[in-house]
Amino acid sequence: MSAFLTYLLNGLAVGCAIALIASGLVTIHRVTGVVNFAQGTFAVVAGLCTSSLLGLGFPHGLSEAAAVLAAALAGLLTGLAAIGRRGTTPLASLIVTLGVGVLAYAVEIVLWGDQPRSAPGLAGSVIVAGARIQTQHLLVIGVTAAAFLLLALFFGRTYLGKALTACASNPYAARVVGIDVRLMGLLAFALGGLLGGIAGVLVTPLRPISFDTDVTLIVNGFAAAVFGALTRPVITLAGALLLGVAETMAAGYGYGSHQLEVALGLMLLVMIVQASRHSAISQEST
Repeated sequence: MSAFLTYLLNGLAVGCAIALIASGLVTIHRVTGVVNFAQGTFAVVAGLCTSSLLGLGFPHGLSEAAAVLAAALAGLLTGLAAIGRRGTTPLASLIVTLGVGVLAYAVEIVLWGDQPRSAPGLAGSVIVAGARIQTQHLLVIGVTAAAFLLLALFFGRTYLGKALTACASNPYAARVVGIDVRLMGLLAFALGGLLGGIAGVLVTPLRPISFDTDVTLIVNGFAAAVFGALTRPVITLAGALLLGVAETMAAGYGYGSHQLEVALGLMLLVMIVQASRHSAISQEST
């Protein structure tokens, strides 16, 4: 039972990191209609920046903050490439984000090489209900909870957040009342980069980061975002937690090499269920 609880708590922490990646995908898609397949790149950039800055002697806190800002800048630049030109379709923008992800490989190899890097995090572990969980995992859970709370307040209580929500709900009406939809889209990409960067600095002490780590991150993040239909942050969080627990259980009980298959299998199952529901709703409405 103690092993099961350990896997469960660690899985929740893994799910929280996935949720941060997925929340960036959801934020960008809700505002722009674009699926950003460069989302995992933002986490990699932040993780590699954190490792480099700490290696140069910069203190914790400052290193992580600078790395998150670098990821937000990467998100803004990706937004400029994907939606900066007026009239770009969501499909064309999706292809651009794929190209940005491939280009990022070359840039990351030039700057950091092709070897995995890590960074020190919170040391030690604590016992919770007889289960042992790393202190860094508790930090991941706490930061994720705070991030989702702040996102809810931002979108629900601030003018800028409401403007982003208006663009997601009805872009035409948003333009009519004077909201620059393209600017809101760029802000959404920057926010997506920020969320991905937070995930990157939290995950790097737990597992080494290299230029191609974004593949696993985007697969997991996209699976969780699909669970929330790419529009519902709370359901996305639930999907990410489910995915994190499933992967950790698979690894803990001897199937660690099949974690990616678990993510893909769950994503496929959710897509089939959602497609069936949408088909049933369409038939009832007709």
